[in-house]
Amino acid sequence: MAYLTLNRTKLKENFEFLKKNFNENGVAWGVVSKLMCGNRLFLQELISLGVDEIHDSRISNLAMVKGLNPDVQTVYIKPVSKRNVGKMVEFADVSLNSELETIRWISEEAVRQGKKHKIIIMVETGDLREGVMGEQLLDFYSQVFNLPNIEVIGLGTNLNCLNGVMPSTDKLIQLALYKQIIELKFNKKIEWVSAGTSVTIPLMFTQQLPKGINHFRIGETLYFGVDLFEEKVIEGMHGDVFELHVEIIEMQEKPLLPVGNLAANPQGEVIEIDASLYGKTSFRAIVDIGLLDVDPKYLMAADDSIEILGASSDMLIMNLRENPNNYQVGDVLTFGLKYMGALGILNSNYVDKKVID
Repeated sequence: MAYLTLNRTKLKENFEFLKKNFNENGVAWGVVSKLMCGNRLFLQELISLGVDEIHDSRISNLAMVKGLNPDVQTVYIKPVSKRNVGKMVEFADVSLNSELETIRWISEEAVRQGKKHKIIIMVETGDLREGVMGEQLLDFYSQVFNLPNIEVIGLGTNLNCLNGVMPSTDKLIQLALYKQIIELKFNKKIEWVSAGTSVTIPLMFTQQLPKGINHFRIGETLYFGVDLFEEKVIEGMHGDVFELHVEIIEMQEKPLLPVGNLAANPQGEVIEIDASLYGKTSFRAIVDIGLLDVDPKYLMAADDSIEILGASSDMLIMNLRENPNNYQVGDVLTFGLKYMGALGILNSNYVDKKVID
């Protein structure tokens, strides 16, 4: 059976690396746990690191965090739907918001539950996902800060999440200036300017982070050690906290090209034929995982002699060429994962999850 491993030693070393760098730069941060898809075993590993703030986009995952450790500050990181406001206020201490009407609903629910709910107002800085337009921010804030049981603790932004707009010093200076303007105009203190996600970390490493930016929401770099500007693993971090292990369920020498009349496969793809490959064969392996679990483009074979050819719903097919490592049925192959690959695997109930040292 296919299974996913989380290496707790490498995860801890990545966490300590980031913690040290954030502390040295005077930046608070929370860990984004949405990659874990509510897996209790892996969430417990996060909490055991000493994480005191966890962010997620699923209320059920935040409920699980609270069940594991009620002292962890939980942050809901997408606009909440009206029907889920009650549960969100119950399980999230903080939420990211960009709609005035939604914050009014949150205020009413917080009053009903007898809670003070903290708000980070999201500001649009160019990527065109969630966020209040800058020219509307002062009016927006003026209608929020006096709502009962609501405390605005920060301004935030998201970049590179939809259209690929990268963070820059200029964009982040703009965000920090909004904070100063609001504090002066309304005589209110805003604790956080939340610059964004893992994609913003390289600006801190290169001393390009504006002084007013003091909070991050980090997931991908913690789990994959990646510099999203350079698309490479940061020196001192690990890129293989997660690994996928799959079992060979068929191993045969077969033609390189299909035989017969070709039509679109179930994914709507029509295979292109390279006529130079007619008559040639290679060893092909089938393993026990498929499109239902993961998109093959997010997998990286540990053995670079392996080529992924394609997948059906439940099986992944690979070209082993001359099979130089003499793989057999029953052998286990290991794959590294990109972020979206790990997300697919963690969201699959058909792949076992294990913690290793």
